[in-house]
Amino acid sequence: MYGKGTKIPIAEEDDLQLWPTVNSRWAYACSKALDEWLALAYFREKQVPVIITRFFNTVGPRQTGRYGMVLPTFAAQAIAGEPITVYGSGEQSRCFGHVRDAVEGMLRLIETPEAIGQVVNVGSNVEVTIGTLAEMVRDAAGSRSDIIRVPYAEAYAEGFEDLQRRVPDVSKLEQLTGFRFETPLAEAIDDVVADQRARLALSS
Repeated sequence: MYGKGTKIPIAEEDDLQLWPTVNSRWAYACSKALDEWLALAYFREKQVPVIITRFFNTVGPRQTGRYGMVLPTFAAQAIAGEPITVYGSGEQSRCFGHVRDAVEGMLRLIETPEAIGQVVNVGSNVEVTIGTLAEMVRDAAGSRSDIIRVPYAEAYAEGFEDLQRRVPDVSKLEQLTGFRFETPLAEAIDDVVADQRARLALSS
């Protein structure tokens, strides 16, 4: 699901809610939707075997916070003893799935002929608020970092919008492949914290 839809959980066939072009926040989502239309056109007109996977917050070792990835950012801040910065109220929620599960789900889809021509959500549907995630990361790192909340107006350009909830409907993945994400969030956090700790040790 791309855009500002409010239906939860988010299914692959849900309507898209468009947005004004003056807000650059949604350009990335729009480009992904256009890519899907193009891929599906090649499938229908040229019989190119296409499977579209929509990944929801995939996390794990070797991930960086360079593009706004919240989990490695929190982990690096906690390990360094810096304040953990939560943008907005912290009540906004997301679902985080381990990369090993994402790879398994993708491989199973590739091996499933019925998945060709389909759009499939790939991710965990276990919801957590960003504020709670910050606390879990701090605990996993054994850190005493403060958790500070930074208003969107201070962190982003004027007109920034954020989704308050983002929970995928993963029933199609399970129906097609028999697979659903299995790795607990706590284990994913431990893996990211360990990876960030190793990075810090190498750089010091």
